[in-house]
Amino acid sequence: MDVLTESKPLLDPLDRAAEVLFGLIMALTFTCSIGIARTGPAQIRELLIAAISCNVAWGVVDATMYLIGVLVRKSRSKTIFDFIKDSPQSEKARGYISDALPPAVTSAIGTEGLERIRNKLISLPHSAAVNVRLTIRDFQKALAIFFLVFISTFPVVMPFIFIPDAKIALRVSNIVALVMMFLCGWSVARYVGCDKWKMSTVITLIGIVMVAVTIALGG
Repeated sequence: MDVLTESKPLLDPLDRAAEVLFGLIMALTFTCSIGIARTGPAQIRELLIAAISCNVAWGVVDATMYLIGVLVRKSRSKTIFDFIKDSPQSEKARGYISDALPPAVTSAIGTEGLERIRNKLISLPHSAAVNVRLTIRDFQKALAIFFLVFISTFPVVMPFIFIPDAKIALRVSNIVALVMMFLCGWSVARYVGCDKWKMSTVITLIGIVMVAVTIALGG
């Protein structure tokens, strides 16, 4: 089936990969500290609880910021719609329309095409403007963001629960994290049509660097 004809998911592969990577990075800053500190079982348990709690907190923050962003974008869209309908400044109105379109589309339709769109928008009633409110789908997306950040913690911390030897558990945890980063890159590559191996490798390397930087800065 053509991917362009499929029903639109809550989050596209790029958004999903970004949230999973964020959760992985947060979790790895704790699990890698286990290897650095060489702590005992009690300290390991505390670090794992802290890792999960941290990702819960950041999942809530990320989801909340997404909802705020939705409200800001909808408010901006309504303001622009009202301006286009009520303002005689046709050139500025066309500029707003142009900014909302991909550059290739703007170039293809030209000034005449933008003016036709402006006239059609002017003919619409004010009730056609974007409602500045959160919808059920917006909340569903926010919930999906939260769960992606939260759930991505568990594959990384599970080895420490089931493997008594902390050194072996750390190695397994790091391997799991690398595989997950690689799969995130693979998913993004399929979505944008890039080379899967190159994209996966780049995403994995970026993830490793970000974890190292976070740890170095005391994260």
